[in-house]
Amino acid sequence: MVKTLPKVDVVTVGVGWTGGIIAAECAKAGLKVIGLERGQERGTEDFSKVHDEYRYAIRYELMQNLAKETITFRNNRKMPALPMRQMGSFLLGEGLGGSGTHWNGQTWRFLPYDFQIKTMTDKKYGPNKLSKDYILQDWGLTYDQLEPYFDKFEKTAGISGEDNNPNWGKRSADYPTPPMKKTQILKKFESATSKLGYHPFMMPSANLSEFYTNPDGAQITACQYCGFCERFGCEYGAKTSPEITVVPTARKTGNFEMKFQANVVEVLKSGNKVTGVRYVDTLSGEEFIQPAEIVVLTSYIFNNTKLLMVSKIGEQYNPDTGKGTLGRNYCYQILPGATGFFDEQYNTFMGAGALGMAIDDFNGDSFDHSNLEFIHGGNISITQTGSRPIATNVAPPDTPTWGAEFKKQSIHNFTRTLSVGAQGASISHKENYLSLDGTYKDAYGIPLLQLTYNFTKQDIALHKFISEKSAEIMKEMGAKTVVGREAIDQYDIVPYQTTHNTGGTVMSLAPEEGVVNNYLQHWNAENLFVVGAGNFAHNGGYNPTGTVGALAYRAAEGIIKYSKSGGSLV
Repeated sequence: MVKTLPKVDVVTVGVGWTGGIIAAECAKAGLKVIGLERGQERGTEDFSKVHDEYRYAIRYELMQNLAKETITFRNNRKMPALPMRQMGSFLLGEGLGGSGTHWNGQTWRFLPYDFQIKTMTDKKYGPNKLSKDYILQDWGLTYDQLEPYFDKFEKTAGISGEDNNPNWGKRSADYPTPPMKKTQILKKFESATSKLGYHPFMMPSANLSEFYTNPDGAQITACQYCGFCERFGCEYGAKTSPEITVVPTARKTGNFEMKFQANVVEVLKSGNKVTGVRYVDTLSGEEFIQPAEIVVLTSYIFNNTKLLMVSKIGEQYNPDTGKGTLGRNYCYQILPGATGFFDEQYNTFMGAGALGMAIDDFNGDSFDHSNLEFIHGGNISITQTGSRPIATNVAPPDTPTWGAEFKKQSIHNFTRTLSVGAQGASISHKENYLSLDGTYKDAYGIPLLQLTYNFTKQDIALHKFISEKSAEIMKEMGAKTVVGREAIDQYDIVPYQTTHNTGGTVMSLAPEEGVVNNYLQHWNAENLFVVGAGNFAHNGGYNPTGTVGALAYRAAEGIIKYSKSGGSLV
């Protein structure tokens, strides 16, 4: 029997960065908020054993249980889709903080070009730069419109950085804290890229360079450079995450409550509004209905998209006709780069998730694409994240993959290998999309989300270009041997690549072009908001978190406004 609970002003589905920001802002405004999180509660006190690489980085302690819910995958529509049975290409977080707990901390603002990519591309190169198979569209708001929200997120998170990148949009304020330490490795990259005529700068980081108190009174400590960021929680509270910032801010208002082990399986709709959500207690199996004046989907992009599909809210994308927007615009990223082998040794085993230097000379439209087979680019960087012993076994290409020689080369090169890499932008394509699987279901009897995705000609050309540029930088750095990344062809979901999935619930200026408006309010249900990287019309050359955080603050502003007057916000 389903039990109906007392109605609240706002319910969020997921309590990571987006859910935490929505909860904090709405609770401060006096709204009663409940956050439903299907994982467990946790905080810095739970990460006392965080330096266990096997537990967290290999066995994925902080990640989603794929035995209960996963996705199915195929490269194209002619292939059967099969379930992803273990973590691979991307890592899906679960529990308080979500992916905001196990992230590396790179915190970027997408470029002005990203938000108006179709307008700017068409104006400079003409409307036929890419084939019509690509879905190129503006986001429905500009960088300047989003800038105040970028600033707010960075001040909440205390981001450490420096404003000396000529390709960035204008900032209203400096970074809250200075950049991290410029190590020997970073200086080597800085010298090489400067000699090549590029413009290196310190990476904006949520691993803070110094102790910081944010505007809400949350305290974040200084990074210890221990090298355990990605796939780990920070026991020092030095890697900014939701559980040490926005969640405590929401809690101290007295207007926010969290329920854990609460897996939302349906958004309830009546007419042009939603009425609440239905969820299952994953421990007892009991079902509950949580009524709310406003429902906000703040889980990862796959779950946000799936919930709308199973709840029959919005028109699902049809690749045959091109109609529908729900599930469209799925994008990933490419990872071009080069590895260098050196004679001298470097301190590679210490670091932090976002300790790095970068150049944007080949990101966005900062260089001429007239004679190139792609648009956009990627942020090229060197990062010193800490080389952990189990996963770090770099050896020259001609080395056997096991045995005595492999062991010898792996040990020798542990402190003698550096890599330069990029996050390459991904442009939406009509054959890359999300849908519901017709065969497989999750532990609750609901169809799994199906991912249809493959690399495009755009991806392949961009990967080759950026890898060549990375190899030039590595050669200038003095490596005795430079090995460029292997060319890409077919996307493989098995090896880890990046947890930077975007699209599926894209934002737009008009209902026929997207799922939500530029306040992330659903076009078909005025009291439903969908917040996350799913709102991106394409993926850029950066980590998405900073842009997701800015969009969440704008959405929160819209939700508070809607709570007072109702109706469409645009």
